[in-house]
Amino acid sequence: MKSKRHNKVLEIINQSEIETQEELAEELKKNGFDVTQATVSRDIKILKLVKMQSSSGKYRYVAPTQEERGLNDKLYSILKNAAISAEKVDRFVVLKTLTGAASAVAEAIDNLYTEDVAGTIAGDNTIFILVRTDEKAEELILKVRKIIS
Repeated sequence: MKSKRHNKVLEIINQSEIETQEELAEELKKNGFDVTQATVSRDIKILKLVKMQSSSGKYRYVAPTQEERGLNDKLYSILKNAAISAEKVDRFVVLKTLTGAASAVAEAIDNLYTEDVAGTIAGDNTIFILVRTDEKAEELILKVRKIIS
């Protein structure tokens, strides 16, 4: 059932500009899949879907190419192996890394979280990450802590 649903998710995002998880859940329900937002969220993570800006200016889910998947896997690996801790300070996330690894981890953050992150500043073992909203900062902390734990 899961693989059928995943195939349908890929079909839907290729045919329509799906901007939110709720829109995707609604489309899946129209196609006979009984899903919750949590299920759709897990599917997005498993399929490694990303949001890209379409020609209309709206953001939409897209499936990464094989090359992009390989790059994302490498970026996650850098983050997982070099990041030590993450702390939220207002809309900033302060990320501690192994000595000399901050630039590589900042590059991974910049590429993996383009929608949430306004920018990063990396030192030798510390990164300051400016996040667009307090809520996105909390989400980023949870995502990073999950990866590095």
